[in-house]
Amino acid sequence: MIRMDAFMLMIVVASALGVVASQHQARKTYVALEREQTRTHELEVEWGQLQLEQSTWATLARVERIARTRLELVEPRPGQMIVIEGVK
Repeated sequence: MIRMDAFMLMIVVASALGVVASQHQARKTYVALEREQTRTHELEVEWGQLQLEQSTWATLARVERIARTRLELVEPRPGQMIVIEGVK
């Protein structure tokens, strides 16, 4: 009878330790999930800012101004233009 009680006690203790370990792992996993969700949100905000910045840098007026000032490009005269229609 004492052996049976000791065996049952060991089973209960092992089971309790398993529950504690499982809960601890679940909490660690939840904390990691929260951290990654926060990082995801930060990256989404940064992505939006980068898209806005890209659209600002690529505006036609800015590109044209840089072409005229830095590269000293000018618009070709009508006689200098060659129009190529759809190539098949």
